Amino acid sequence: MTTLAQKTDLFTMLLRLGDDNLVLAQRLGQWISWGPDLEEDIALGNLALDHLGVARACFQYAADTEATDRTEDDLAFLRSERQFTNLVLCEQPNGDFATTMIRQLFTDAYHGIVWDRLSASSDERLSGIAAKAVKETAYHLRHSSGWVVRLGDGTDESHRRTRAAVASLWKYVGELFVADPLTESFLGSTLEMEATWRRTVGAVLRDAGLTLPEPEPTRLDGRGGIHSEHLGHLLAEMQWMQRTYPGMTW
Repeated sequence: MTTLAQKTDLFTMLLRLGDDNLVLAQRLGQWISWGPDLEEDIALGNLALDHLGVARACFQYAADTEATDRTEDDLAFLRSERQFTNLVLCEQPNGDFATTMIRQLFTDAYHGIVWDRLSASSDERLSGIAAKAVKETAYHLRHSSGWVVRLGDGTDESHRRTRAAVASLWKYVGELFVADPLTESFLGSTLEMEATWRRTVGAVLRDAGLTLPEPEPTRLDGRGGIHSEHLGHLLAEMQWMQRTYPGMTW
């Protein structure tokens, strides 16, 4: 029998996963028609759709777990900035193409570990979501890794921009591996996760002629609803229609 505490923990974990993917979907969607070439423009749109599909699956399961009248749309469009639980890294602006690819490399490597661990969950619905997501994330990681190597090992300008992107986004990485009882109950040791992540990302950066920085302590708390100024602007863009015309249907 599932206890109220277990349902609450599952709901919270599903929100975290859904929020990460929804915010990344919105960020990647902003690249549509702005990609460096037509093929990459289409690829970024497809990546956004993958993240959106995962977000929808998580929000629907969260809504079913909560067992109120809230739906997946309510969770996506009718929560405020402080109610979102995504990692602060996910909400960072696209910047130039190198910045987007470094952000994606960092998050792809992280979510690959998360979904791999959740695919072994005793919760069949959660493990089903994870089994599909881990396959998509493997493709996402190949995509971002390929671009980071291509940019880092490319021209002097592309190398400079990629190195600058690592430096600017590195301060958000520590939050990925903050240990808390909920995370460790679903995912296990965050120390082991970080070690796996560093091996994966470090290998890509070495191939790109870049250096993986040393770990830094963090005070970030996106999981607790404390975000950068960027999330509010992103949510305003994403939520305005539902908030302007409440309850609208297609």
